[in-house]
Amino acid sequence: MTKRLAELIDGDRLWARHMALAAFGGRADGGVDRPTLSPIESEARAQVVAWGREIGLVPFTDGAANLFLRLEGRDPNLPPVLAGSHIDSQPTGGKFDGVFGVLAALEAVHAIVAAGERPLRAIEVVAWTNEEGSRFAPGMTGSDVFTGTKTLDQVRAFRDADGILLGDAIDDVLSRDRDIPLRAFGREIAAYVEPHIEQGPVLEAGGIPIGVVTGIQGTRRYRVKVQGETAHAGTALRAERRDALMAAVRMIAAIDREAMEPVDTRLTVGMLQVTPNAPSVVPSEAFFSIDLRHPDNAIVDRMDGAIRRIVEAERGPCTVELKQIQHSPSLTFSADIRALITDAARANAIPAMDVYSAAGHDSRQLHYVCPAGMIFIPCRGGISHNPAEWAEPQHITAGAKVLVDVIWALANKPG
Repeated sequence: MTKRLAELIDGDRLWARHMALAAFGGRADGGVDRPTLSPIESEARAQVVAWGREIGLVPFTDGAANLFLRLEGRDPNLPPVLAGSHIDSQPTGGKFDGVFGVLAALEAVHAIVAAGERPLRAIEVVAWTNEEGSRFAPGMTGSDVFTGTKTLDQVRAFRDADGILLGDAIDDVLSRDRDIPLRAFGREIAAYVEPHIEQGPVLEAGGIPIGVVTGIQGTRRYRVKVQGETAHAGTALRAERRDALMAAVRMIAAIDREAMEPVDTRLTVGMLQVTPNAPSVVPSEAFFSIDLRHPDNAIVDRMDGAIRRIVEAERGPCTVELKQIQHSPSLTFSADIRALITDAARANAIPAMDVYSAAGHDSRQLHYVCPAGMIFIPCRGGISHNPAEWAEPQHITAGAKVLVDVIWALANKPG
């Protein structure tokens, strides 16, 4: 290799691609609204494919509409190295969440191609389907199906708020693809690396451009339906009411009190739907979400028991249905990949530090089928899932420089 691969990372090109992709679903406030499996995401997907084809990458997809761009290796029979993230966004998303991982991986492979190099094993840039879960809950659908955590039939039955089946949305996206063949699930993977903005303040506060992600904290997600009975707000006595909203409020308040200790327990009730949602009618139904996270699996498990006890204790004359829709234990990433990230940062004279991921990512699923790791870069104020989400161009470039060295090392490991 006559020139170090990291020196061939083109920061201007990488930044321009971020800005170009942000136009797909761009909001007037500078943010991005690009729902998973939507026509606008399909257009963004086509743009990523076009960039890949320009440098000779071959696109593939699968039954979950995961997108892969393959740089063939010298030995096509060896399991490939995957790098990437996702391109769907929250309704009030920013320009960098997920997208940075896909575009950094594309830039890293671009640098390898520009150097005239070919790795021993293939490298595939990947954009996973429905990481965010804002349209179809829960998220990480594509990586779940790819790794066998869920079946394709299971996820195809998910519906969005408009009643659209996830399976129909997948079929629509696949029908929009042009000359992109389908591949079967169950492929063996050599390793997976996911670059991402931190979505937290640690790196920025420390003035450190690269985070070596040690692991991801555990999470449980629930949906709670409280069923009561409608009644007239002026005539129905309080003692005779089956007020679903008041029961839900008691539940939420009690769960919140339970989650106060330890202080780093993350409890979020981000969705509350009331029926019939009329000012003078006692609510007959309240439907709400619970998102629970903590690095210690024992604490998450203890809170699980508390949540189940509280919803029964506080339902009063109403009925309650509690459904856990996701359980993901805390995990620690591959020590070998963490060492490669640290070594690559040092080789490029880029300061790095260990950080822990409070948010979930597709690398959680990949961790169970292959060595996996993550590279974090700072984001301003730790803000994400917000139009104000921002990453500095020099940090994006630094992340891609570290990534190219890591995936080159992984892709040249013998079988």
